[in-house]
Amino acid sequence: MSEAKPEEETTEMRIDPSRASHLNSNLSTILSRIQSTGSQAPIRLVAVSKLKPANDILVLHRAPHSQLHFGENYQQELLQKSLLLPREIRWHFIGALQTNKCKPLAEQIPNLWCVESVDASKKADQLEKGRHALCEKEKEYEDVPLRVFVQVNTSGEEEKSGIEPSDAAALCKHVRERCPHLKLQGVMTIGAIARSQEAKEGQENEDFVKLKEVRDQVAEELGIGKEEIELSMGMSGDFESAIRCGSNEVRVGSTIFGERPAKKDAKVKEEVEDGEK
Repeated sequence: MSEAKPEEETTEMRIDPSRASHLNSNLSTILSRIQSTGSQAPIRLVAVSKLKPANDILVLHRAPHSQLHFGENYQQELLQKSLLLPREIRWHFIGALQTNKCKPLAEQIPNLWCVESVDASKKADQLEKGRHALCEKEKEYEDVPLRVFVQVNTSGEEEKSGIEPSDAAALCKHVRERCPHLKLQGVMTIGAIARSQEAKEGQENEDFVKLKEVRDQVAEELGIGKEEIELSMGMSGDFESAIRCGSNEVRVGSTIFGERPAKKDAKVKEEVEDGEK
């Protein structure tokens, strides 16, 4: 596809008013639920927009919410959307990482704010090379590191990505000491939703508890304060529990955007014939 300037594309993108109303209502509900947790710390909401059109993202990025943080799982889809939408958007890559895709991911998307699924030093090294290459081309990003979360497999499920909890500190140290164009933002887990559903009143999901333990261990081994390492945990089904357990960031998708289409049916940009700009 042609690399049109984002401002030109967004001007042409049309919005379905009824869809916009529905999305804004959903986001308002999520923000209210976050506030109702009583957290004294600010919570970053990442709206997971994978397989949803850029039109939907533009709706939520505009007033009244002016949502900044959006999460994507697929590299090509993220690249296409980044070319369509304003650079003010802060993209999070939350999908499984392939080592050979890390360098282009970090190099091709200037406003990639964070990669949340780093689980190997080789992947961190390739992200470092990509961000360095971007900074060479676009000098305005020279002092803006790419944030990364180290993904930890707290549930022990084989199908889940993530490093073993006992290996997390070494990888975090590698990012901090060997990757000058990256910033260790924290540790992340997907966890098992069943554990949130099965937790009795007053109890916490053991995956969330485990990630806090990993965070504490990392902070001790690196000789830094716990507050320097964020926790990213909690999704649509359990984000309130995650916040109560200390999460700094939650990743919410279907509760905002609704049911996702099959990947083969997804559209990067929705054509709206009778909508409004």
